[in-house]
Amino acid sequence: MKIFLIILGLISLGLGCVGVVLPILPTTPFLLLAAFCFARSSERLNTWFKGTNLYKNNLESFVRGEGMTWKTKLRIMGTVTVIMVIAFIAMRNTTIGRICLAVVWVCHVIAFCFFIKTCPAESGMEKEARKP
Repeated sequence: MKIFLIILGLISLGLGCVGVVLPILPTTPFLLLAAFCFARSSERLNTWFKGTNLYKNNLESFVRGEGMTWKTKLRIMGTVTVIMVIAFIAMRNTTIGRICLAVVWVCHVIAFCFFIKTCPAESGMEKEARKP
């Protein structure tokens, strides 16, 4: 089971890294999956991952229970919106599929706006103070 989680974590990490560059691929869900897999499979990988800027810039405040910055929320919602618009256009003859996509999108926006806490963006000095 540990090998499976390590492989899944590495694949998720790779997809998350690609998502940083490509706006069509979401970053945060893949990084959350990688964090979950590493935490349950390998202390060494978990410690390494938590020390990366990728983790610190995208997940650290969320994992600590502080929420996400508006910048992070908007980036995630924007990416999901672009993907769903593409799917919506591709389903031009499928009314039920379009309705399902619209409902999922509205639920996604409501969840990010009202249920996931918003934390203030950190200034450069606050980030420096947290560095070991």
